[in-house]
Amino acid sequence: MKRIAFLLLAVATVAGVAAYRTRASAHANEDTAPIFLTDVPPGYRDWRLVSVAHEEGELNDIRAILGNDIAIKAYREGTLPFPDGAIIARIAWKYVPSEENDKVFGRRQSFVAGSTPSWGLQFMVKDSKKYAATGGWGFGQFDKDGKPNLPEAVFKKCFPCHQPVKDRDFVFTRYAP
Repeated sequence: MKRIAFLLLAVATVAGVAAYRTRASAHANEDTAPIFLTDVPPGYRDWRLVSVAHEEGELNDIRAILGNDIAIKAYREGTLPFPDGAIIARIAWKYVPSEENDKVFGRRQSFVAGSTPSWGLQFMVKDSKKYAATGGWGFGQFDKDGKPNLPEAVFKKCFPCHQPVKDRDFVFTRYAP
């Protein structure tokens, strides 16, 4: 009888340790969240305009920077760091000359949005706990169909690139009211 009781106690102990380790492992994985986003935030096309930008060189694009309501409120009030839940979107298009418009002006001066490049849709999502290792920001880049289009290793370059603007909570774009 003592052997059966000891065997039952041993089995229960092993099962308890296994269950604890599984739960602890799951929590550890939650604490080390990846720095990249896998889904496009819904409704981003209805967000407000923060600013526009033109990148020359290899990128040669024009960009609209948008913010969700939380980000816009923080921009308008000058709140730094941005509060959790703030999301900043960047939509890019190739920067192309408009022959149609240039005919009206009589010279080359008009540029318009062309096709969406593969780097056309990027997001920064503020979650100070989930993305603590990257200044509280998670990063994402998607193609025009909303599919992530960069390998995970590339996202490790996002945060170091944003380091020079640490004093602005790692956000390059200033609000243009």
